[in-house]
Amino acid sequence: MMEKDLILAHDLGTTGNKATLFNTQGELLASSFYAYETDYPHPGWAEQDPEDWWRAFKISTVKLIRDSQVDPKRIAGISFSGQMMGCLPVDRGGNPLRKAIIWADQRSIEEARTLSEKVGEEQVYFITGHRISPTYSVEKIAWVRRNEPDIFRKTFKVLHAKDFLRFRLTGKMATDYSDASSMNLWDINKKEWSSEILKGLDLPREILPEARPSIEIAGEVQGEIAGELGLPPGVPVAIGGGDGPCAAVGAGVIAEGDAYSYIGSSSWIALANPKPVYDPARRTVNFYHLHPEMVTPTGTMQTGGASYQWLRNNLCKEEIAAGSRLGISPYELMNREAEKSPPGAKGLLFLPYLMGERSPHWNSAARGVFLGLTLSHSRADMIRAVLEGVSFNLRIILDAFIAQGIHIPTIRVIGGGARGALWRQIMADIFNRPIERLTFLEEATSLGAAIAGGIAFGLFKNFQVAKKIAQVAEVQYPRPESREIYDRTYVIFQEAYEALVPIYTKLQGL
Repeated sequence: MMEKDLILAHDLGTTGNKATLFNTQGELLASSFYAYETDYPHPGWAEQDPEDWWRAFKISTVKLIRDSQVDPKRIAGISFSGQMMGCLPVDRGGNPLRKAIIWADQRSIEEARTLSEKVGEEQVYFITGHRISPTYSVEKIAWVRRNEPDIFRKTFKVLHAKDFLRFRLTGKMATDYSDASSMNLWDINKKEWSSEILKGLDLPREILPEARPSIEIAGEVQGEIAGELGLPPGVPVAIGGGDGPCAAVGAGVIAEGDAYSYIGSSSWIALANPKPVYDPARRTVNFYHLHPEMVTPTGTMQTGGASYQWLRNNLCKEEIAAGSRLGISPYELMNREAEKSPPGAKGLLFLPYLMGERSPHWNSAARGVFLGLTLSHSRADMIRAVLEGVSFNLRIILDAFIAQGIHIPTIRVIGGGARGALWRQIMADIFNRPIERLTFLEEATSLGAAIAGGIAFGLFKNFQVAKKIAQVAEVQYPRPESREIYDRTYVIFQEAYEALVPIYTKLQGL
């Protein structure tokens, strides 16, 4: 009998679905990506067609199996990572009743205000581990109830992206603790839906799916669909998890004291901890971990890598052209230019608030700023200031955790931005902690889903396997000679934001 030693993991993201195939050593054997679009029908709205998710899932799966040339009978099961904080109403047959309202959507401002009035900011933060915000699922569900009553009357369940795909495969509706915890509706201490929040927004509990651990098996791939995918019928499907908690597992962040930073379009610092971390200023939030007895306290900023991408597109056309000519990433050339500037960028600050800000400020009016420009500054200083500005903002998040007594000796780093040694060194210097680059940078989310699936399918004993698989490739250590300049600049960076808050509010009206 052929050994079932492969895991098919899907990462259902904002721009598309990535199918990946891992073996029991955690090695990535093959991957396939299929993109889909996001609709923006009104300012602040963001929707996706769930049929696009399904199409991307099928096409990427078929292509992966074909290109990898593996025997599908070796696949032990399918697991998922998915975008979080969404809202997809479906009927009793699992048919979508409207397009999915995704995490980036901000339409439910009125519902967030109602939740604040009925339950209160502090109470919601204590119950769910999250602030009240239009980005969360419960406010979006309440928006559908108020604005689309016909759709709401037909709603049997509200599903997340990965849960919809898993239903299509197995015929079973469920979610997991991590996605449940992203809804502003999950009591993170009791591990159940909050009756107080449901009552505050006048929502019925019946529309919420059962929440289960990520490492359980949800069901099996049904026969007809298995044939379409090129899989044998009866392949087990794991519950899986949200993309952030999956990334934590893929980074080997599974035990108390473990921490990582993700440097992608948005950037965050997240931990593994046995209980929620409550910040008195509510700068940070709490998601459930894939480990059923752990949570992952998190602070997410809006534009981390996106700030560097903006800089590339607008001020680094030279590097784009040279990179294309030489076959080198323009970011690598930008990093080389930034190395010409000293720590502190000769007194130039960059405030990385190009799309408002979540952690640590939660201020949608915040704007990006270069502060301190003089005739003596060069483009190298501007590039370095952007890298430092993102790192300073992440340090505020780090300090919020430390202030609550959390011990964080080192920080692992993943995401595309982690490729640059200069940025990792700047982070080490500003955080005053070793920064560990992992062998997997952009596949950590898929790897986390694969590990959860591997536990569900009996290939792995427990989450400890993540420590063996998530290997450290390189370490940047803090340099004492940079400490003084960065500590002084960090204080000024925080003062600059506070001083500009009234200006941000005035600019919002223009």
